[in-house]
Amino acid sequence: MGKLAINRGNPVRDIKAKPWSTWPVTGEEERRNLLEVFESGKWWYGEKVKEFEEEFASFQDAEYGVSCTNGTAALEIGLLSLGIGAGDEVIVPPYTFIATASSVLRVNAIPIFADISLETGNLDPVDVEKKITEQTKAIIPVHFAGLPCDMDALKEIAKKYNLKIIEDACHSWGSKWNGKGTGALGDCGAFSFQMSKNITSGEGGILLTDDEEIAERARSYSNCGRGEEGHWYEHFLLGGNLRMTELQAAILLGQLTRLEKQTAKREERAKYLDENLKNIPGIKTIPRDKRVTRRSYHLYMFRFIEEEWGMKREKFVEAVCREGVPISIGYPVPLYQNPLFQEKGIGPEYCPVSCPYYGKEVNYSEVYCPNTEKLCQQAVWIAHPVLLAEKEDMQDIVSAIEKVWENREEIK
Repeated sequence: MGKLAINRGNPVRDIKAKPWSTWPVTGEEERRNLLEVFESGKWWYGEKVKEFEEEFASFQDAEYGVSCTNGTAALEIGLLSLGIGAGDEVIVPPYTFIATASSVLRVNAIPIFADISLETGNLDPVDVEKKITEQTKAIIPVHFAGLPCDMDALKEIAKKYNLKIIEDACHSWGSKWNGKGTGALGDCGAFSFQMSKNITSGEGGILLTDDEEIAERARSYSNCGRGEEGHWYEHFLLGGNLRMTELQAAILLGQLTRLEKQTAKREERAKYLDENLKNIPGIKTIPRDKRVTRRSYHLYMFRFIEEEWGMKREKFVEAVCREGVPISIGYPVPLYQNPLFQEKGIGPEYCPVSCPYYGKEVNYSEVYCPNTEKLCQQAVWIAHPVLLAEKEDMQDIVSAIEKVWENREEIK
């Protein structure tokens, strides 16, 4: 297949001549909605927000949607709405963005890390059950890369121990488990619309639930503690100003019009990659689960086995990128190895640093989740915009990896 580009050969793909898909994808829908809001002069928390909440909740098969400023805020108001607070333990995975755990700390609860499945990157229900104590109150499963967690097993555990489930669905717009959308599978579920997400307004978030009482509390927490029946300056809860604007909702309504087709396209492209990468030595693709009836693919992930290639993953990533295919290594370390946890960067006002309601200490330097640590060493990511390219573009990804494999002895 020729000399490697990393050694001054010709790349598989000339990205100047054939650039990859860019993000975000926008169109007339966003322009029309934005102009309507702009000219109305009603830019703040009105009819467009309500319309988006209803449409997105329906898209994910949920009864209620409460919009907010971002996915982190959605997780926090979800925890608060379920009564999670000081001294409570919440089980979270360590292969995720910081907000999954920091949201727990922000409500003065204690994140407890359970390991993931090496094959999927999602919470391992067996290890979740091992981490449950008398102080455990909730589980936050992350549908990593858009792949739904084993919600059957997690819901069974939650029922057995009387625990709440807050889904971190910030990668899974459009994903379904046994025909029902993520975010509507547990007690509530949080989504993000940050710039990198599969549906975006730059920032933004939403909490979904089928429970009217949870939705009402979430609305109050996001809207300065106001109640549906009270007057404007009557406040019932210690809420915050976490409201979405009409301009954000206008953009998201436009984005939502093409999300289903984009989701199907990403699924199709990912299937092509699965079928064509699985036979390359040292490349481990994510197994498919029949209970996942639709998957969003916020990113495509596979595992790179250094021992089979005789090279470091970082060198492999560099070589493939030089062939014109954009890949990356993802999270370099488990969440618990971040300075926030290792160097006690948690403020003294938060559990577990200073919490009279907890009664014990957590030393995150002693946490060890072997599958998470291994995945941090093996994972390779392909960002979701790449999956919006055509099928022949997917072959460039396969060809680049095959080329590096066949010429691996060239790499020093």
